[in-house]
Amino acid sequence: MSDPIRFLVSFGQAVSTMALYNDGHPARERAVDRSYRCLIDLQQHDPHPRFSFLGEETIYQETSLRELGDWEWGARLAQAGVQRIELDTGVTREQYEEFLEEMMARITLSFIDSAEARPNRPTGIKVGALGIRGETKEVQASLQTPVPVATMSYSLGEEAASILSMHREVQERGKLPLAEAEAVVRSLSIAMHGDQEMILPLLQLREFDEYTTTHSLNVSVLVMALAESLGLSQQDVRTFGIAGLLHDLGKVNIPQDILNKPGKLTDQEREVMQAHPVAGARLIIESGRRLDLAAAVAHEHHIMINGKGYPHQHYPRDCHKASKLVHVCDVYDALRTKRPYRDAWEAQRVLAYIEERAGTEFELEAAGAFVKMMRKVEGGIQLSPVPPQNDAAAARAAAQGNGAGPVSTPSATPPNPPEK
Repeated sequence: MSDPIRFLVSFGQAVSTMALYNDGHPARERAVDRSYRCLIDLQQHDPHPRFSFLGEETIYQETSLRELGDWEWGARLAQAGVQRIELDTGVTREQYEEFLEEMMARITLSFIDSAEARPNRPTGIKVGALGIRGETKEVQASLQTPVPVATMSYSLGEEAASILSMHREVQERGKLPLAEAEAVVRSLSIAMHGDQEMILPLLQLREFDEYTTTHSLNVSVLVMALAESLGLSQQDVRTFGIAGLLHDLGKVNIPQDILNKPGKLTDQEREVMQAHPVAGARLIIESGRRLDLAAAVAHEHHIMINGKGYPHQHYPRDCHKASKLVHVCDVYDALRTKRPYRDAWEAQRVLAYIEERAGTEFELEAAGAFVKMMRKVEGGIQLSPVPPQNDAAAARAAAQGNGAGPVSTPSATPPNPPEK
């Protein structure tokens, strides 16, 4: 048994024992001592262990602990709003026991006022919801506390920063941080349901370099809303949301001068661009996580119902339902966004385009449901600008006039779908 798993098992045993025995009981003291020793042993080779709990999956740093696939405490912690635990060196045995008491209280829903306890938590222990890499958010006091509602001032700044961080890690290390993707989808889902009627918090493009980030988030929101409107289960909705978030992952290594080229692509540039579905699927599969659906969507999201599109199918076959949903959401957001090589289209024009190509490019059910949904929630679409990555980016955006103002609309529909 590895040190991370040994520590988590001892953690669960300690919390269980503390729920049965009062302070000072020998059994309770032994359980806390054993778990604290496991923590010290773990920190001999990892001074700052970090655990993420995604319900069905427990992750240590960036590694999925598959041996704990059915570990009940992971699901309990996630349900109690504890998606991440980080422990630094220097935590004393007394401080660790206080931390265990807090975890026990959260899990048993007896933790009524977290505001009173937060100042007493050791600075070396961080507990919270998944967010931007290296940071945590304080979780809600208990499951009985209402989740803050999303308002028209809701910002997707942290989610955008998480996607930027995720893309950088893929570029630099070739590894996909699934925990961050799960956290972003969870956050997007909360934002969508913060009102009595569904709202769609869509990011508004301000700089062309932000396109991959904003597009990934918008497609995730749209495909979750579409899946929900079709009556899919919440688990499927979240799974489709992950697939939507990762569908263009293969673009992270495409040069910016190709992604943002203001004119028509050359044959060689088009070949590079059209390789991104295969590249994205490979990146996802090589992550070693259970992401078969996301990999399939990354590979299939540019394939049309009539068999056209890319990559070329040597043997015609039906695409996954999630790929069909992501495809229509992908095209909608792409056409609604101003790009270097064309202006944005108005919403009604895009919906008319989708209706016109239903049955050839888009699956009939997916296209019909999407158009119906968008016309129903049109008044509930909330546009959130992307925060600047730095002051220079903000100055550049202001100087170039790439703000969130109205965009012009071309007068003719092109015969082919957008190529980027």
